[in-house]
Amino acid sequence: MGWTKKQSLLALLLVFTGSINTLSTKWADTMESVNSAGELEKFQHPFFQADGMFLGEILCLITFYIQRVVVRRRQREQIEMAPVNEQDVKFPKIIFVAPALCDMLATSTMYLGLTLTYASSFQMLRGAVIIFTGLLSVAFLGRKLRYYQWLGIVAVITGLVVVGVSDFISGDTEGEYTLNGIITGDLLIIAAQVVTATQMVVEEKFVTGYRVPALQAVGWEGIFGFCTLSVLLVAFYWIPAGIFSGNPRQVLEDVPDAFVQLGNNPLLIVAVLGNIISIAFFNFAGVSVTKELSATTRMVLDSVRTLVIWVVSLALKWQEFQYLQPIGFGVLLIGMMLYNDMFILPFCRRRGWVNDALPEDTEPVLAGNSSGQSNESPHSKEGIDNPDATVEPL
Repeated sequence: MGWTKKQSLLALLLVFTGSINTLSTKWADTMESVNSAGELEKFQHPFFQADGMFLGEILCLITFYIQRVVVRRRQREQIEMAPVNEQDVKFPKIIFVAPALCDMLATSTMYLGLTLTYASSFQMLRGAVIIFTGLLSVAFLGRKLRYYQWLGIVAVITGLVVVGVSDFISGDTEGEYTLNGIITGDLLIIAAQVVTATQMVVEEKFVTGYRVPALQAVGWEGIFGFCTLSVLLVAFYWIPAGIFSGNPRQVLEDVPDAFVQLGNNPLLIVAVLGNIISIAFFNFAGVSVTKELSATTRMVLDSVRTLVIWVVSLALKWQEFQYLQPIGFGVLLIGMMLYNDMFILPFCRRRGWVNDALPEDTEPVLAGNSSGQSNESPHSKEGIDNPDATVEPL
């Protein structure tokens, strides 16, 4: 059965806004503007942009409450009372503090790494979250990984190595990025995935039991993340950062300098607003795709997003073509499909090439079935990740 127009629109919105989110952030990093010292310099304010991302997540909370008002108004217009849904669930807001802190640290670190490396590598290297989430789910959630999930982890590691080697080769031939900078940026992005995996495990352990609607969860994490990072930006104004600083004062972050550069280059405002608005629409589209189609479809579409970012980066000449990068992406994709039991093993099972049982207690945080559907209760997980998760694996 084909997709409806609504489902096709949501899928397109997910790919488009997800791609815009990374590309707009990188676009801002590449643009130049006069700074507070009167010098023409690139806009390198990763923590400022990370704070803007949390504003986008707060917009998800506003969207959630607007949706709830619309639903309640429709219910009042009906003769019979509609059944109570998950939007009326009560939960302590404090449960989102720990995930928000993880999100803040991971996003800030990734945005810092993005200033040093390519947008396509940034997106591909985020696939490392599968490795750390699988290991942490074993250590802290008592999950057991199946053999194909271990194979998937090995494939993801191989893909990361190939992508890293492609960046290493590109760093020797391209003058815009230094080799040390590319290596540092890639390592920062991979290190951030440890924090992202921690966030997913924390959400699995403490948040999902409350069955909080996904948009509401994203919004509350946005509030806590924005408030915390805004306070930290004051301290960052006085902390020396050396080579990691892109502002004239050589500190970790200089918010006044960021606003000066925004005022001197209107296109920077477009890029920053693109980051804020796209993250809101991306989360909304992701939740909608999970509900309308499946979490498996969401994972596949997110992989398409990675491909779009790579193609656009080549078209805009942000990087040169390096044949190892699509090879690495392909290996990452195979690892993702193996880990999440998508396409490859289900095809082999249908052909009778593989005959393996699937115990119910072996599902890690990012695991799921091949169809994206389940015969379990509504509180069970579907697809490749928890439908209430607020971060995407790849």
